[in-house]
Amino acid sequence: MGILRIIGKFQGLHHIEARSDAIVCVSYLQKRVLSDCSSRIYAEDPIFLPVLIVGAGPVGLVLSILLTKLGVKCAVLEKRKVFSRHPQAHFINNRSMEVFRKLNGLADVILRSQPPVDSWRKFIYCTSLTGRILGSVDHLQPQDFDRTVSPVSVAHFSQYKLTKLLIEQLKDIGFHILSEGSMMSDECKIAEHAILLGHECTAINATNHCVNVTASVIREGKPVEKNLQCNFLVGTDGAGSTVRKLMGLGMNGEKDLQNLVSIHFRSHDLGQFLINERPGMLFFVFNTEAIGVIVAHDLLQGEFVLQVPFYPPQQKFEDFNSKMCERLIYKLAGRELADVRVLDVKPWVMHAEVAEKFLACNNHVILAGDAAHRFPPAGGFGMNTGIQDAHNLAWKLAYVLKGITPPSFLSTYETERRQIATYNTTLSVENFKAAMAVPAALGLDPSIANSVHRTLNDTLSSILPSDLQRTVLDGIFSLGRLQLSDSLLNDFNPLGSSRLSKLRQIFEEGKSLQLQFPSEDLGFRYVKGALIPDNDSLTRAPEPPTGRRRDYVPSTDPGSRLPHMKIKLLSELLSKDVFSTLDLVSVYNLEFLLIIAPIKESYNLAKAAFKVTEELKIPLKVCIMWQEKDKGENDSSEAALLPWTNFIDVIEVKSSQTLESWWDFCQMTESGAILVRPDEHVAWRAKSRTKNDSFLELKTIFCSVIGLDSSSI
Repeated sequence: MGILRIIGKFQGLHHIEARSDAIVCVSYLQKRVLSDCSSRIYAEDPIFLPVLIVGAGPVGLVLSILLTKLGVKCAVLEKRKVFSRHPQAHFINNRSMEVFRKLNGLADVILRSQPPVDSWRKFIYCTSLTGRILGSVDHLQPQDFDRTVSPVSVAHFSQYKLTKLLIEQLKDIGFHILSEGSMMSDECKIAEHAILLGHECTAINATNHCVNVTASVIREGKPVEKNLQCNFLVGTDGAGSTVRKLMGLGMNGEKDLQNLVSIHFRSHDLGQFLINERPGMLFFVFNTEAIGVIVAHDLLQGEFVLQVPFYPPQQKFEDFNSKMCERLIYKLAGRELADVRVLDVKPWVMHAEVAEKFLACNNHVILAGDAAHRFPPAGGFGMNTGIQDAHNLAWKLAYVLKGITPPSFLSTYETERRQIATYNTTLSVENFKAAMAVPAALGLDPSIANSVHRTLNDTLSSILPSDLQRTVLDGIFSLGRLQLSDSLLNDFNPLGSSRLSKLRQIFEEGKSLQLQFPSEDLGFRYVKGALIPDNDSLTRAPEPPTGRRRDYVPSTDPGSRLPHMKIKLLSELLSKDVFSTLDLVSVYNLEFLLIIAPIKESYNLAKAAFKVTEELKIPLKVCIMWQEKDKGENDSSEAALLPWTNFIDVIEVKSSQTLESWWDFCQMTESGAILVRPDEHVAWRAKSRTKNDSFLELKTIFCSVIGLDSSSI
């Protein structure tokens, strides 16, 4: 928690006078937002909220935390009556962990609570959990732990456990969890900081300046409608999003890639065996009796999820009762297990789609997370992309609601995040194809199975009775699984030997399913949006996704995440407290950050920036990045920046003299400058000193970034 003390220290020392924390936008919305909604279509007066979030999954909960920390009141509607304990997403990538790191040290809690790294770093390919290992892939490399490119590492942590931690954080900042319409006496006040369970969004009616929402809730066994109004409605309600459907927003991409059944079960016996014999995160099992993927959410607790292909209508979901699921688990385990307990069974469909629009109703209805994009689970992009949607959206909503910028500014959210969603969709599909390369190498081409199923549905379904259709399907699949028999799949059989050789080649060349994508995780870059591209960034288009791991290369190209480097306060050189350049941006306010070197021209640029942001009512902090050679008798920027005080002097912490300095690291000269947005992405940079009038140039830059017309100000 030392880093939190450091951040609090310099944020407190260099505090900028905050604007009025008005929630309703004064400049761009009517002073009385409700005046536009005066013609009531409901019998009762609706509750009014600046932001209403539909969906209490990780994306909606993270967004509500970020908004609340930025002073924006919000509430969350959730149609479920209880939070799900069915493990879903479980891999948290570097960028999401960086976001969590700033939520009261949530990343540290996750890292302490997750299973030991050595128990989940591998994917295991085998004939059964107790049988022959066909191959294994270690997805973690030494650089994944040295914290050179990020102040925090990735994590393996089940979604329902993450949800629990997020709810605890919300409770700490004043949220209430209300179920089935229960309300306290001051209904409006409670609704401002509440997660309303059992509330299903059933209707959305948007006007010019607000959104009317109808939620259905069961009270005393009868459905009752509750009416709410908000400035902005955010749909974070998952792949089957009600908000998206009510808005009539379509999806583009590949639909119905595969039907699967997810079986949540526990077995302490199995967990202990795997810890001792073959620890891993994912187990891909191929044998003559069954094929499936077992996700080890926590080997110590014996918690697993089995994913098996599902072929309706010949196969019925109702057939996956506890007994059938237990038999499947035994077949994949290679032996019976004394303590298997099936907890939950769910069907789901894999898609690779992105919403045609992320915004509707003049930017007052917004989609985020799985509501806006649906990926194959390969690589864990779903939840992580959604969390980064929330991180991008939160500060922009706050800027609009505080009257700094107009609602049209929210179009940059769609511009930026739709680009990333489209890219990640392609990447996850490529990774999914890599996963399918393994069974294909074993003689089990998944495309053939899908083709057989389609043929059965398209041509034979009207001829053959349903029972006979199932018999035919099961027979074909049983014949296919004979490719996995020990008599065929061995090094003494020419065909089996060839297949095993091809399989080994896939693993050695990194062409199987990948877990980590550092280049896309930390190195994703917005090409257009709330930023000013420069010539260098325009010539460097994002590399096309390959489905293979690529290392992250730090960059200050506009749109990129600010690179991480270890620094410390210049005034505390003898202190052991070290923090990250990412910590210069606070999650508690809406400051832009200007990074400069301690030279006269840059100080003048900083003073011009302070004048511009003071005029535009934009919070700004300046960071002066010192190097060892810069140190002299006056190691402070106070005299150079008076009368402004919202600055911080820091110095690089280099573990080796061979390491690059900050400006070399950023491929810039020290006479340059970097402007960073409240979400830690670079908005603008000057690689060397500017020759124009700094005030006018910076005014144009800031106005362009936040969507204002500089000529009218």
